[in-house]
Amino acid sequence: MANTALEAGNAPIFRAGTSDAEIEAAALKAMTRRKYVVVAWQVGILLAILGLWQIASDLHWIDPFFYSSPYGIALRLWDWITEGTESGSLWYHLGVTMEEALIGFIIGSVTGVLVGVALGRNKLASDILSIYIKAINSIPRVVLAPIFVMIMGLGLASKVALAFIMVFFVVFANAFQGVREADRNMIANARILGASNWRVTRNVILPSAMSWIFASLHISFSFAIIGAIVGEFVGSLAGIGYLISIAKGTYDAAGLYAAIILVMVVTLGAEYVMTLIENRITRWRPQQSLDTH
Repeated sequence: MANTALEAGNAPIFRAGTSDAEIEAAALKAMTRRKYVVVAWQVGILLAILGLWQIASDLHWIDPFFYSSPYGIALRLWDWITEGTESGSLWYHLGVTMEEALIGFIIGSVTGVLVGVALGRNKLASDILSIYIKAINSIPRVVLAPIFVMIMGLGLASKVALAFIMVFFVVFANAFQGVREADRNMIANARILGASNWRVTRNVILPSAMSWIFASLHISFSFAIIGAIVGEFVGSLAGIGYLISIAKGTYDAAGLYAAIILVMVVTLGAEYVMTLIENRITRWRPQQSLDTH
């Protein structure tokens, strides 16, 4: 049927008699166009920022010694990738940081979910322990880095401990709140049908809290990397934080920004993987309505 769908702005407007297939095709077309627009704007903004930065550095509007330039940072990254750093291969340093962050992330996430669900299901225990949890959570995480390094040394353990602390409280808070926000009517219906406490937790509460838990996991991996890097910055023999510390000590602005870009790329990659895992695990959830505006 010709001319059954018109467009006002980005949103398609359908005339009476439009078939379902035409509506779906028009919606998919609008979604695709919107994705292209978003990507074009993102790339354009990035190029504008890099271009302005490069021009400002070349014309000495900013001091290249402190701010470097996109070209200088790209050269430093290329040197690290092809020739390695002065203290070893780039992949070795990146691997050390990733190992610390992943171990801390996994242990912190699992522990945070278990403790959050357990205390969320036990009001008496949560009331008793809440004051201690709040007290520990009030301590700035960065302050713990030198303590962990002093107690556990310069090796893996101190960095994992800091990454664990960074992750645990984020995941715990969301898991705890997700359990508390579970639908009480569904819990009551499950109990009426004879479900045990374990079945209620597994089949009702955990699925209900899953969106809360995944929301925390999306940001907690970046916290795990921050924890590992801060620990390396305070005291280590390898890792991205170690490279940042060396660059700071030698006033190597290009190396400093190159290390920061590496952290950004790794974190964004982890975020993408986490989104794929979430979409695969939570297929049962109804799809949200698509906003094409």
